[in-house]
Amino acid sequence: MGIGDDFKTFCGNLTVNNRGDISNRYKAITKRLNLDFWNSTSDTDHSRYVGSYGRETAIRGFSDLDMLFILKDVDFLRYSQYSGNGESALLQAIKNSIKETYPNTNVGGDGQVVVVEFSDKMKFEVVPCFTTSDNGFLYPDANDGGRWRITNPLPEIQAVSDMDKKCNGNLKELCRMARSWKNEWNVPMGGLLIDTLAHNFLKDWGNKDKGYLYYDWMSRDFFNYLSNQNTEQSYWLAIGSGQYIYRKGLFEYKAKQCYNLAVEAIEKYEKYPFTARGKWRDIYGTAFPAS
Repeated sequence: MGIGDDFKTFCGNLTVNNRGDISNRYKAITKRLNLDFWNSTSDTDHSRYVGSYGRETAIRGFSDLDMLFILKDVDFLRYSQYSGNGESALLQAIKNSIKETYPNTNVGGDGQVVVVEFSDKMKFEVVPCFTTSDNGFLYPDANDGGRWRITNPLPEIQAVSDMDKKCNGNLKELCRMARSWKNEWNVPMGGLLIDTLAHNFLKDWGNKDKGYLYYDWMSRDFFNYLSNQNTEQSYWLAIGSGQYIYRKGLFEYKAKQCYNLAVEAIEKYEKYPFTARGKWRDIYGTAFPAS
């Protein structure tokens, strides 16, 4: 096997392999909510995958799946004029509805979403929301007396998709590889920041249209790009939506360490492929092939 084959195998190992279970649960939740809030039996209407799964950058073993459920405008009028915390009341109504379908499943909330936690540790975070005039979404925040917040994930999904097409499918692969690195090195970065920085890097990378044979260089140069971010920068603007993504911690030093490992791996691959693969496994974990 050559380096291109190694990275192709690695990327295959990162592919989400429980899409059937995800789809079945998504449809069951959607159907229940449609029945109670839209008088409909559809298992697809009014719901959207968002987050990393919606952007198609999640990796095998991910646990938190984000989904929007869009409600009628008349429901917003009712809950926004609620006596007391209407946001909390809406979340409670969504929770009670889902419990009708999953009575023996842990269904709770964190003040902004309803969390459905299944026995296999997969968590669905259901965000009830209302469409805005600019195609964003209002969602409830029940904390501190309640308020309505805005999110706009659809342009983020579109931006990833558009750039991925321009980059020969390399953006989504890079995003997934970076998540494997994040998990292996316990890097304090959220998924949207990973996807945003990967997008911004590939936009100007000279080999963005090449294939797996260039993934060692892509890894090396992306780690270099991450290591050169300003450690004083507290937020970035998300691709597509422009929403603020706040720093969770310093990631630049770990990126620098892995840049150095990547340089070593590239230098050693021709004469010492086993040693080089060990370096890549140090970076990305056991999903990278050992031989």
